[in-house]
Amino acid sequence: MVDTMALLPAFLRPTRTTRRASYPATLPQGGFEAVLDVPDDLLSPALVAAGRGEYGAASALLATTRAAGQWEDRDRYTRGLAAFARSRPEWFDAWRAAAPADPDAALVAAQLAVDRAWPSPARAELLREVSPLITAAARADDRDPVPWRIALDHARGSRAGHRYFEELWEAAIRRAPHHYGCHVAALRYLATFWHGSHRECFDFADLAAQDAPAGSLVQALPARAAFGYLTDDCGPEVPRERLDAAADRAVSLSARFPSATPGPAPMRNKLLYVLVRLGRWEDARAQLGLIGPYATSFPWDRFSDDPLGQFLRLRDGLLGPTPPAFPAGLVRTPPRPLDGHRGRAAAADH
Repeated sequence: MVDTMALLPAFLRPTRTTRRASYPATLPQGGFEAVLDVPDDLLSPALVAAGRGEYGAASALLATTRAAGQWEDRDRYTRGLAAFARSRPEWFDAWRAAAPADPDAALVAAQLAVDRAWPSPARAELLREVSPLITAAARADDRDPVPWRIALDHARGSRAGHRYFEELWEAAIRRAPHHYGCHVAALRYLATFWHGSHRECFDFADLAAQDAPAGSLVQALPARAAFGYLTDDCGPEVPRERLDAAADRAVSLSARFPSATPGPAPMRNKLLYVLVRLGRWEDARAQLGLIGPYATSFPWDRFSDDPLGQFLRLRDGLLGPTPPAFPAGLVRTPPRPLDGHRGRAAAADH
C-alpha cells in the first residue's frame, strides 16, 4: 500500500493530542439587524475616502500596519482595499501613479492582480503573468509576510508543484510563524492538490494550532479544516471527536475577542456553520450572540446567492421557539453522518 503521507508536502508533521473543553452558551438579544461584510472602524474611513477618489487614508492605514508589524490586520486591509479597487479603480490608479515605489501600493497591486485573474477560466495562465507584481511586493519590505500569502494563493491558482510551494511556505513562516493567512493558504493548497486528504489537513491544522499562541487566529485553523471536510463529500471519514476538538479550539478563541465587532466576524461565521453541522445548538446560539449583526458573505455564499438571507434564515431557526432542525440549503450533498452528542445530530442521521 502506498504511504499517503510520503506523497504529501513537507509542511505536514504528525498531529499531537488535544484537550476538549466546554463553554457556556449565551443568547443574543433579539431584534438586531444584520449587515454583510462590514469593514472595521479603521478600514471604513479609508474606503469612504477611496470612494471620493482619495488614496491618502488607505496609504496611511497600510503604512501603520507595516511599521507596527500588524500583519493580520495588514492582510485583512489589503484584501478589503483590493476588493474595492476592483470596482472603483480610479483612486488606486492615482495612488500608483503618484507613488510607484510605495510598498503598500505594491502590495494592493499584487492582491488586485490575483483577484482579477482568479474568476477566469484561464486563471493559471493569467496568474503566471502577474508574478512580477508579487515579487515586487515581496521585495518592497522583506519583513512582510503578506506578499508571501499572496504568493501561496498564486501558486495554488497557477497549479504550481509542491516543491515550489514548500519553498514559498518556508519563506512565509520565517517572516511570521503564526500568520493565519499563510496557514489558510497552505491548507487550501493541500485540500486542492490532494483532494479528499482531510485527515492530513487536520494533521497540519492541529499542529499549527498547538504551536501558536492562545490568542492567535491560527487556533481557528482546525475548524477551517473541519469546514472543508463538512462541505466535501470525498475522502475517508474524520472521527467526530476530532471535529469537536477543532470546534472547541475555535470557540475558545472566539471568546477572547469582543462580542459584536466586525474584526472576528469572518472566523465566527465559519465557526457557526461548523457548529450547526455538528448539531451543537447551544454553542451555535452562543456564537450568534458573539457575531451580533456582522454576517459575512463566506461561508453563506457557498450555499445561496443571497448570503445575508441564508444567515438570517439560520439565525431565525436557531433562535425560534421550537427545537432547531437542520436548516435546508446548508449542504449541496447529503450531510455526512455524524454521531450525535452535544445536542441533536444532523437531519441526515435519521
